[in-house]
Amino acid sequence: MNFQTHIPLSKETIYPINYHSKIILLGSCFSENIGNKFNYYKFQSQQNPFGILFHPKAIETFITNAINLKEYTDEDVFFFNERWHCFDAHSEMSSSSKEELLQNLNDAIQHTNQQINETSHIIITLGTSWTYRFIETDTTVANCQKVPQKKFLKELLLVDEISESLESIIALVKDVNPSINIILTVSPIRHLKDGFVENQQSKSHLIAAIHQVVEPRKKLFYFPSYEIMMDELRDYRFYKEDMIHPSKTAIDYIWEKFCEAWIDDESKNTMNKVDSIQKRMNHRPFNPNSKEHQNFLQTIQKDILTLQKSNPRISF
Repeated sequence: MNFQTHIPLSKETIYPINYHSKIILLGSCFSENIGNKFNYYKFQSQQNPFGILFHPKAIETFITNAINLKEYTDEDVFFFNERWHCFDAHSEMSSSSKEELLQNLNDAIQHTNQQINETSHIIITLGTSWTYRFIETDTTVANCQKVPQKKFLKELLLVDEISESLESIIALVKDVNPSINIILTVSPIRHLKDGFVENQQSKSHLIAAIHQVVEPRKKLFYFPSYEIMMDELRDYRFYKEDMIHPSKTAIDYIWEKFCEAWIDDESKNTMNKVDSIQKRMNHRPFNPNSKEHQNFLQTIQKDILTLQKSNPRISF
C-alpha cells in the first residue's frame, strides 16, 4: 500500500548545477534554508545580499538597483528606534551607524552586480503576494522596519502584477547575462499573520503568475517547493513548533528533491565527501590534545587536500 503521493520531478540534465556553477539565491526565508545547504556543501553561492525579500516587487527593486549600480545616499535611509534603516532591505541590514548602513548597502549592490553578470543559476523564492505601500512616498517597501502600520497601505498583488514583475526581473537579468538559468519557486512557509484564507490566496496568486512566465526552452524553470510541502509532507510533524516554518526534516527532504532535479551525479559524489569532512570537523573530542585526535585531524586535512586537487574552489 502507498500512503504518500509523490510529485514527479524532471531532471534538468541540460543545465545542471555543479561545482563550477555560480548561484544566487533571492527571496523569502526559505531561500535562506536552501542557501545554507549550498554553503554547507561548499558550492559557489550567494544568498540575499539585502537580507530576506518576501515579495516579487522587493526582488524586482533590488535586481533593478543592482544592475543599474544604484548608489544609496542619505535620502534612501531613515532613523527610527535608535537605528538607521532602509525600506529596500531587510531589518538585518539596519545599523546604529548611518555610514555603516550606506556602506553595506552599496557594497551589496556592487557585489551583486558582478555576481549577476557571472552567475549560471539564479534561484528566486517568492513568499507572499501581500505588500505594504508607504503612504508618505507612495512606494512599495521590502520591509516595514517596524514603522507604525498606519503609515502603510496593505495591498495584495494581482496575478498579472506579479507576472509583470517577474517578466521585468527576467528581462533585466537576461539583458546582462543571456545564458543564465532562472529557477522560480514558492516558499512553503505559511504567512498566517495575514490570515489563513489570505495566505492561501496569496500563494495561489504567486503560483498562477509564475506559470505565466515559466518556459524551460528559455531557461526559465519552476521547482515545486510549496507543492512538496503541501502534498508529500502533508502533516504537522513536518513543521517547527510554530506550525508555520518547515522543520529540519522537511527542509532536508525538499533539498533532496532539489538535488534529484538539479544537481549532477558527479557533484553528488563530491557532496558526500564534503559532508564527511564537515561532520568530522564538527566532532567534539574528549581529549583535544591526545595523539589519537591529532591523527584524526591529520586525516581530515589529508582528505581536504585531496578534495581540493579536483575542486580548488572548495575551502573549509
